[in-house]
Parts: sequence; structure tokens; C-alpha cells
Amino acid sequence: LAAEWGHPSDNLGALLALADARCRAPAGAPGAGATGAMTVRDLLHAQIQAYEIQGVLALENSFNRVGLDHVLLVRVATAAVAARLLGCDREQVMSAVSHAWADGGALRAYRHAPNTCARKSWAAGDATARGVFLALKAHGGEDLLPSALTAPTWGFYDSLFRGKRFRLTRGFSSYVMENVLFKVSYPAEFHAQTAVEAAVILHERVRDRVAEIERIVIHTHESAIRIISKAGPLANPADRDHCLQYMIAVPLLHGDLRAEHYEDAFHLADPRIDRLRSCMETIEEERYTREYLDPDKRSIANALEIFFRSGGSTGRVAVEYPIGHRRRRTEGIPLLIAKFERNLARRLPQPRCRRILELFLDRRRLEKIPVSEFMELCVT
Repeated sequence: LAAEWGHPSDNLGALLALADARCRAPAGAPGAGATGAMTVRDLLHAQIQAYEIQGVLALENSFNRVGLDHVLLVRVATAAVAARLLGCDREQVMSAVSHAWADGGALRAYRHAPNTCARKSWAAGDATARGVFLALKAHGGEDLLPSALTAPTWGFYDSLFRGKRFRLTRGFSSYVMENVLFKVSYPAEFHAQTAVEAAVILHERVRDRVAEIERIVIHTHESAIRIISKAGPLANPADRDHCLQYMIAVPLLHGDLRAEHYEDAFHLADPRIDRLRSCMETIEEERYTREYLDPDKRSIANALEIFFRSGGSTGRVAVEYPIGHRRRRTEGIPLLIAKFERNLARRLPQPRCRRILELFLDRRRLEKIPVSEFMELCVT
């Protein structure tokens, strides 16, 4: 999360498929034998590159402020790294990236009321697939667009970025992978993760006093207010999982937030949720906004305080870094492994789950395995 936000992991859809295909490709196919059969180590290297391209572009450049969705950065990063995996030379990689920018950008309309819908769940898949398509076109000899960004009137800067140019304040290394956020605890939009954690902490203090609640004050950062602070009706699960107030009300009432809590039936069955939402006041905490943008902190802070009709309050409960943050790695990694085990068990038989987990916990063995062999472990 920075000037722009997004999910660099969305690039993995393309990179994993391409790496697997390259391992199995006959001689002469695009990318076959470019550097030999790809190992998981090669795949991780490609992931670091894609994360870095998408993330460094996001650090100082806000696409959401001009109405564009962050998945355009998935397309750009995928196009670049997919071209490399296909064995493209420098000119061909530049061609793929130039066409990725020439595609323009998807509107953020599908992430905001009244247009919030399931498209936000497949938009990144669409973007990473498009990146592969453009890489294949470049590999086949598609011309480079030398001023796709800078052409007066017709280029990306003038037509879609209000005449501004991108700011790049650091080189491309591994900053993004090192600072990546893991969504460990709650299925909540990341600007709200710490707010949900604070609400879970407060649950025991308010569970028997819900009817007495007069006011709930949310101290948060500017991005959360701009993107996920919502009042009024919520049309569907996609609307609810991007509503700060909804994501606070549910754990205050139930002590947890799970995917099923966004469904229509759950919402309609508990009118207390909307009553609590109507009691909420959202305030920007300037320090939280500054430290959200500070490259050495990248905090995602939220604080809650609940006031009662009879007087008194719970006191302010603040959580500045979510469990998936770099500053909480020691606490977060065991929870991440447990989440991985749960999700494996939903799809694969137990002996296979055990083999995969053992592989992931043995770094040297994992890095050496061919991607095609790794993929065969994951086939149901």
C-alpha cells in the first residue's frame, strides 16, 4: 500500500502457467529452452521481478486518483516478466511493455458503489492474461511503441494521467517482496485489517452492551477514508467487503470476520450491523496518513473508541501494523503456514497436503524442483 495499492501476487497466475508450460514445451516453442527447464527458484526470481515492477510504480504514482484501477500495473509487470520468460530480447521486452501502457487502464468503477460487483474478483486475472498475450505478440515481432507514455495528446501521460509523468524514487531490486503484506487474519480489504483487529479486541468489552452504544469513533488514514469509508445501503458482498464500517461492525458483534459474513443472508439476519454503522464517525489521523506513506514504516493504522449512552467509553484501542506486515513477521509466519495448511486441506487429500507442506518447509529442495513437477503435486 502506497500512493497506489494492489496485489503483486496477481502476477503469479501468468508466471506459474508460463513456467509450467516452458518446462513441458517441445523444442522450438516460444520460450522453450530459453534457460533450460524452470525450477521453483527461477519462478521465485520472476516473481520478485514482477512484484518489484508493479510495486515500485505504485510507491509514488496514484492511478486511483485519476479513476484508473491498479490492475493496469499487473498487466505491465506481467507483460515485462512474461516476455523475459519467453526468451525475448531487450527490444521485444520493451515492445511488450509499451503495448501494456497503450492498452490504457480499466476504470475503478466496479470497486465503488453503485457499480461494485464481482468484476473486482476477476479483473486481475484478466490483466495478467492480457500481459501474457502482449508478451507473445512481442515475441512474434510486434513493433515497439516508442512514445506510448510520452506522445503529446495521444500518450498515456496526456490522455490518462492528467499530463503528469511517473515518479520513480528508488531503483528496481527486491524492496516490494521484502515488504509485502500477507493477508493472514481476516478476509478484509487491507486498509481495514487493523480496524478489524481492534474491533475483535473490543468485542469482549461491548458484546453485552451493544444496545447502549451511542457513538463509535474511527481514527484512520486518508486512503481508507477515500476508498472504503461508506454510508448507506450496501448492495452485495463485493460492496460489504470494501466498507470500513461494515468490517468493523461485524467483529464488534461477533468477535470475528469471515468470508460468509459478507453474504446477503448474514447481513439481513442481523439488523444490529447497520445500526452500528449509523453510529460511526470517521476521522483522519494525520500521523496515520504520514506513516502510511513513509517508506520506512508503511503503517496501516486504525484506532477505535466506543462511547455509551450512559456515559463513559471503552478507551481508544489502536493497531498500527497488521499481522501480515514486515514489522510483525515473527508473529505472522506461523499463522500464514496454518492458513496454507487449511487451504490445502480444502482441495487435496491429506497425504498430498503433507508432502506439499514438507516441500515448502525445505527451502533447498523446494528451489531445485522443476515447476512442472511442482505443479503435478497440486493437480486434484
